[in-house]
Amino acid sequence: MKTQFESYEEYRSYFASLVENERREEMRRHWEEIRKLPGSKRERLGRAVLALRPRVLGRGLGGVYLVRYSRSDFPDTEIMVGDVVLVSGKKVSKNNPMGTVYEKGRNFITVAFSSPPPAFALKGRVRLDLYASDVTFQRMLAALEALETRKDILPFLLSSRVMLYGAQSVREFDNPRLNDSQKRAVEYALRAERFFLIHGPPGTGKTTTLVEAIVQHVKSGKKVLATADSNVAVDNILEKLIGKVKVVRLGSPARTSEWLREHTLDFMVQSTAEFKEAQKLWARVDTLVKKRDRETRPMPQWRRGLGDDEIHYLASQRRSIRGIPAERIQSMAAWLTLQKEIGDVVERAKKLEMRAVRKIIDDVDVVCATNSTAGSEMLDGVMFDTVFIDEATQSTEPSCLIPMLHGKRFILAGDHKQLPPTVLSRDAEGLKYSLFERLMELHGRGISRMLTVQYRMNERLMEFSNREFYNNAVRTAPEVRNITLSELIGSCEDNGTVAEMCSPSEPLVFVDTHGTMPERQRPGSTSYENPGEAEIVSSLVNAFLEAGLEPGVIGVITPYDDQVQMLREQLPVRGLEIKSVDGFQGREKEVIIISFVRSNTGKIGFLMDPRRLNVSLTRAKRKLVMIGDSSTLSVNALYRRLLNFVREKGRYLEL
Repeated sequence: MKTQFESYEEYRSYFASLVENERREEMRRHWEEIRKLPGSKRERLGRAVLALRPRVLGRGLGGVYLVRYSRSDFPDTEIMVGDVVLVSGKKVSKNNPMGTVYEKGRNFITVAFSSPPPAFALKGRVRLDLYASDVTFQRMLAALEALETRKDILPFLLSSRVMLYGAQSVREFDNPRLNDSQKRAVEYALRAERFFLIHGPPGTGKTTTLVEAIVQHVKSGKKVLATADSNVAVDNILEKLIGKVKVVRLGSPARTSEWLREHTLDFMVQSTAEFKEAQKLWARVDTLVKKRDRETRPMPQWRRGLGDDEIHYLASQRRSIRGIPAERIQSMAAWLTLQKEIGDVVERAKKLEMRAVRKIIDDVDVVCATNSTAGSEMLDGVMFDTVFIDEATQSTEPSCLIPMLHGKRFILAGDHKQLPPTVLSRDAEGLKYSLFERLMELHGRGISRMLTVQYRMNERLMEFSNREFYNNAVRTAPEVRNITLSELIGSCEDNGTVAEMCSPSEPLVFVDTHGTMPERQRPGSTSYENPGEAEIVSSLVNAFLEAGLEPGVIGVITPYDDQVQMLREQLPVRGLEIKSVDGFQGREKEVIIISFVRSNTGKIGFLMDPRRLNVSLTRAKRKLVMIGDSSTLSVNALYRRLLNFVREKGRYLEL
């Protein structure tokens, strides 16, 4: 992992190579899985939805075509707003159209197409597959190229510099409940000359602190761009800003809440005169396209070397030439005329829409967007006083550069002790070293402040992570220090081992299978599953549900896709979330059950990543049940310490 660079050329070359490697690998993996796995299995894994019925909704901002795909028994899926999907009918092909998920509801997904989708995408049964977005990679590469002109921030990205702070201070905090460490972080964010990092361990109110810093910047007269890598994280920022500042959200929110949607650019622009006029022009475009498609497109076999001007001239003379009938030439001329008119109308419509967009952006204090969306044409030439990036430790450095090109000062929030950015290519491993972590290494402690009070979980659930990852610097707020399931449910009905596992008064449990439940691999799979552990998880979940817990407050975490699939098949409970560790980053539940899966002669695979364990342990608020094989996990010193900690501070059950 590279920390310092001698020049911009070295920096650009290094990251461009990593981005290209990751782009190729992501595209390859997506297509290979689509090609090899049956659609039904991809649907069970959450990466496809089959047998969908389409309904055309019309045009959206930018003239995109909106089509809603629905199904009464819509499955759980990892496909989210902003994801790219491959759209197929009877045959799945690389050449099929791709669209972007515009909206997601309980029983539908709305897809936006940049050009008219083919007939098979608009009738019959349609399949959607999660696919890789080339747009994001292209925006990263464009940001790396554009960075050359930013002599104001390049020195801070290339090598170590002293971080300077001004004398500005906060007169009155908007949120009176902030603790001292949060207030200090806001003060430093306001005073930072160029960069500042807010280090937020689990449950310490990182986004709350970031939002306060945004509000204070707006109060001081600054215009703000607030971004994150995921749509969900952007929604979190938006939700907390509504009512405090004038804010607009670019792109569609991952959540379907009406009050969030009312603050999106797509919604706000609809009331402008310019947009209404543009919609009339888009309707005109649709009419012209239908008319054009009735004429002969000037393909090479009909042109036979003729240029556009020659076609128009011959048509005006009603002449035939080179074996092309006069009627065919007239039809081609009509096609060319209509195509030019379509281009003119589209250009007028886009100019009107852009005028409406710029009016809204100029009128607000804060623009919220994903990192990638910050690179769209809607923000071309728009500069902000300060750029805030949440989830910065889950974003690759080139991803962070996209919004940074629109700002002068940069406040990043994250936790480098949790999971790094997801990187698929072995030749792109350098992307796992986030900008947040690199700046911390490059500029030292003076660039950051850590939040030190957590409000999420029972003190015992935080204690091990606090000791291992945060030098015991994090304190637990009094109001959550002793919370347990006892406040939500009574005892479990089962009188045996399951009752001990789900005991409402005991927040921390480890269930040791001790070699009695071996892992296994499916033929051709690189993943792992553990049927014995899956059975324990199912018994536990059912016991919690019977005791009165709602499915939505329970989360099941397991590191392996095949175990995720097995558990989803055994527990088809709507609202119950069963996901990988990565899928739970930034999330929290009242109850978390972890299935470690690995049970062998001492190989723990990517469980070895300490940050993966840190995330897993810090999602639960009141109850954490871990299921694993101590003889396998104990090959790693960190897991040995975890097991000893549970023996000392929690309930350790041996099967």
